[in-house]
Amino acid sequence: MENNIMKRPLGQTDLLLSPLGLGTWQFSKGTGIVGKFWGSLDDQLTEDIIKTSLDGGINWFDTAEVYGGGESEKILAKALNNIGTTPEEARIATKWWPMFRTATSLSKTIDTRKEALGNRPIDLYQIHQPYSLSSVEKQIKAMIELVKDGHIKHVGVSNFNATAMVNSHRILTDNGLTLASNQVKYSLLDRRIEENGTLESAKNLGISIIAYSPLEQGLLTGKFHDNPALIQDAKGPRRLQRKFKEVGLAETKPLISLLDAIGEKYNVSASQVALNWTIHYHGDTVFAIPGATKVHHAQDNVGALTFKLDASELEEISRTSWKVIRKK
Repeated sequence: MENNIMKRPLGQTDLLLSPLGLGTWQFSKGTGIVGKFWGSLDDQLTEDIIKTSLDGGINWFDTAEVYGGGESEKILAKALNNIGTTPEEARIATKWWPMFRTATSLSKTIDTRKEALGNRPIDLYQIHQPYSLSSVEKQIKAMIELVKDGHIKHVGVSNFNATAMVNSHRILTDNGLTLASNQVKYSLLDRRIEENGTLESAKNLGISIIAYSPLEQGLLTGKFHDNPALIQDAKGPRRLQRKFKEVGLAETKPLISLLDAIGEKYNVSASQVALNWTIHYHGDTVFAIPGATKVHHAQDNVGALTFKLDASELEEISRTSWKVIRKK
C-alpha cells in the first residue's frame, strides 16, 4: 500500500508521518464517560473509514486507552489486520490515562495497551493529561523505562502547557531521548497555543504539535452554517454549545465564507482549506488529527493533502481567523 503523500519527521525522531493522521475517539463504541460523546459505529463502517484514510495517504492513527476503555484501540487493530496493512504502513499513537493514577500505572498497564492493539507496535505513547497522582517528572521517567524495555518507540504528551512540555523535554534529553510531540486543541477558531507560549516553545525545541479538534467538531466544515437544522441531529453536547447556536454561527460566518471562496480556487471544500492551513501555516511543526464518522468525512480529510495554500492565502486566512476569535 504505497502513496505519494510527503511524510514529515515527528519532532526530532525518525518517525515519518503524513501531516494528517486519523483521530479515532469516535471509535469508542459509545462506551465510557469519554466515549459517550459519540454514537456507536458499525465495525464495517469503521474499517471503511480506516481504509479510505490509508488509501488517501494517511499513515498513522491516534487512539487512547480512555476512548471506550480500549474499544477504539481494539477496533483499530482489528480493522488494520482485516485490511492487511503492515505496522510500517499504519503507525499507531495511543495514550495512557493518568487521572487518579500514579506513574507506576504506566508499566502496570502497558501490556493491556499492547494486547488491545493486537500487539502492533506503539510508535508514539502519550500522557493524555498532565494530571496524575505523580509528578510530571515521575511520569516521564516511567515512559523512559517503557522505551528502554522496548514497549514503545517514542514519547509524547497531550494537553501539557509550555512549562510542563519543556520540563518533559528536558528530562527526556537528559536521558538520551526527545519529546516527540504535544497533542493539544488547535484550530482556526482556537489559537490559544499561539498566545500562551506552547507553540513557540515547541518550535524552539523541535517538538511537533498534534492538533486535535482541528475542525472544531465539524464547525469549520461550514455544514452547520449552510443548514443550522443539522445541529439538532448532532451526537453529544455540541447542540448545547454557544458556537453551534445562531449567534455563534453568525460570528464565525466570515471565516467560513473565506474558506469557501479559497476552496473554489482549488476545487476543494472549506474543511479541506482549514486543514491545509493547520498543517502548513507553521511550516512542518503542526500535524492534525481530524476524525471521521462517515466515509465521506475520511475522503474529505485526505483531500486536504492534495494541494497547498500559498503564503498570501495562509496569511489572509490567519487574519480573518483572528478577527473572528477576538469578536467572540
